Amino acid sequence: MTHVLLIAGTAPTLSMLKAAVEQFRAAGATVRLAGYFDREAVDGVLDAADVCSLTESAAERGDAFAKRVAKLPPARRTWASAERNRWVLRNARRSQVLVALDAHGVYTVWRLAERNRRADAVFGVAPGLRALQARGERPVHYVLRDAVRTVPSPAVTLRSTKRGVRHSAGAVLRRASSPAVMRTSIGAKAWRTAVVAPRVPDAMRAKLARRVSLSMAKGGRKTGATMVLNQAAERINNRKLSAALLADAARADLARGHDDPKLRNKAIGAALAIAEQRFKKKDLSAAADQLSTAFALAFNRGLHFDGVSSPMAEDPDAYLAPFRENAAFKALSAPRGRALPAAEAPAGRPLRLLVTTYANAAFLKAIRDRYENHPDVEIRYLDVNEDEKLRPLVRGIKRIMEHALGGQPAFHDKVEEALRPHLDWADTVFVDWCTNAAGIFTAVDPGTTRMVVRLHSYEAFAFWPHVVDFTRVDDLILVSEHLREVVEKVLPQLAGPDTATTHVVPNAMDLVPFKRPKTGPEARFNLGLVGVSAVAKDPRWAVRVLRLLREKDERYRLVVIGEGLPRKAGAAVRAYDDLLQADLAELEAAGAVHLVGQTDDVPAALTEVGVILSSSVRESFHCGLVEGTASGALPVVRDWPFFASLENGPRTLFPGEWVVSTPEEAAERILKLTATEDAWRAATEPAAEHTLERWDWSVVSREFDRLLLGEKA
Repeated sequence: MTHVLLIAGTAPTLSMLKAAVEQFRAAGATVRLAGYFDREAVDGVLDAADVCSLTESAAERGDAFAKRVAKLPPARRTWASAERNRWVLRNARRSQVLVALDAHGVYTVWRLAERNRRADAVFGVAPGLRALQARGERPVHYVLRDAVRTVPSPAVTLRSTKRGVRHSAGAVLRRASSPAVMRTSIGAKAWRTAVVAPRVPDAMRAKLARRVSLSMAKGGRKTGATMVLNQAAERINNRKLSAALLADAARADLARGHDDPKLRNKAIGAALAIAEQRFKKKDLSAAADQLSTAFALAFNRGLHFDGVSSPMAEDPDAYLAPFRENAAFKALSAPRGRALPAAEAPAGRPLRLLVTTYANAAFLKAIRDRYENHPDVEIRYLDVNEDEKLRPLVRGIKRIMEHALGGQPAFHDKVEEALRPHLDWADTVFVDWCTNAAGIFTAVDPGTTRMVVRLHSYEAFAFWPHVVDFTRVDDLILVSEHLREVVEKVLPQLAGPDTATTHVVPNAMDLVPFKRPKTGPEARFNLGLVGVSAVAKDPRWAVRVLRLLREKDERYRLVVIGEGLPRKAGAAVRAYDDLLQADLAELEAAGAVHLVGQTDDVPAALTEVGVILSSSVRESFHCGLVEGTASGALPVVRDWPFFASLENGPRTLFPGEWVVSTPEEAAERILKLTATEDAWRAATEPAAEHTLERWDWSVVSREFDRLLLGEKA
């Protein structure tokens, strides 16, 4: 059924109206009428439910409105009464033909047609009848035309009056900027045009851009979702609002597993500029908020952890330059120092050692076991994430940053109250991971308690070290020389006076349990990967090595020990894992892959592994490789790309012959040293011996004793 809506600016003559209604009905249409007249003027022509009196509608909205409308020109008066009338708007949306019965109704028909672009908008009964006839003669054409005209004219959302913004934009956005609309190229283009149109108030443009971006993302147009935010930001004069949209755009870009460096840098720069401005005006809360935004973008996990490259690894100085030039960031990282130096180890009683971390004790078991049984040590363990007082204080970085900028005195008092009993008890605090726990422990003066922090490679590419006050840290432990080289580039404040002394101490690993007999000489054809729960492990590099080997000998296969990639982490992880799973499925079907999964007995799983691979792009040390080598497997270490340009790297950490640059070199080393059982054992036995002599806990523990216990070691 075709619907026709008649609009009259004045009361139509009954004979003309009756004839028009009969003609439209004869053409198969239902007819409704709205106009600026009293209902009695059209009695007997249409049912009461099919008529709307705009005169009555104006009166119902109050005397003030009725008087104001009455002063308008007739054409504007009709629209002023119709534009918020639900009956008119509802019937206009469902109509296929909109007909102005007189000149005073033309403007209203035009405005209604902006909202319903599927409808034919005409002036006069005869053109209306012709429009009906055309629809009847070409139904397919009109179905297709109507399908692509689901979006209202962009002008609908661009009215400059406050009333238009309040009452038109919100309703139209909800109805017409849906994901379904955005899936069409016409719909997406129309809304992008609306967002960047001239003379739109900043607040309205921002609201519109966010709504359109969200619908585009839900409609599968994620590139457009980013683009529309970026384009809107460029047309907004309000710096804070523009910066917020740029941040939204950069976050949306990163969330889809993509990185546009130009957009990211622009968003970071905008946030830092406002942070500096607000800092200079002593608005420390706003400054911390903008710094937090800049940090979240610069250290987004998708940039450094969910891919096989990192923009910061290539040139830390260039990457961090915008931060280092910023007054607010300089204040954030300025040394606050401590009132008193750390006291010497106590005489006449055991050393009180507090071992602490934030929700990650993966590398602490051997350390805790040793000092829990040490006669000269009294040890306590604190996970700040499990402490009722500390947990709400360490979650989130903004308050810690605001405090570092000179604000949040109440926050300082709460941290002091929560930490002081631990600091008063301990002679030495050992903080594992330079993240939340290190940030909170250096937010207050530790008094005479000695502070020791261990930093792993993860933190070198995260924001937390930039809020840690290293003038309140006595010793900073790093697990390799190449990690120290990176950290000193990322944190130049470590070269300053009265700051932490850096030490290189390997991870604590009990390697003796890994020294077990292999399942047999055929184990030499099994390549092992231990721990593949991060894209940085780059297991697809190992797959390429396996394919090269199987071109020569199909006895080679890959043994994967550990959990798979965390697909919920983000789009980049899912994209990588999709490719990895396709590789593994193909190879598994050929019997070339064995997925062990998570196991509590890694030494047992390694008994069937004859070659241990480090396929990673980034490692601070790689315990899994060292454990595999201790088990008697042949070590093959990729020259980790994140550190390939440094003076130090895997070639200085491990014997040079272990390290290869390409999958081809890896395959060549494996083929050569596993060709026979004798060649394999001749290569693996010295490697295992070297590993145990250098990195077993029985050796490394003495370095921890020297560092933590001092004279008591």
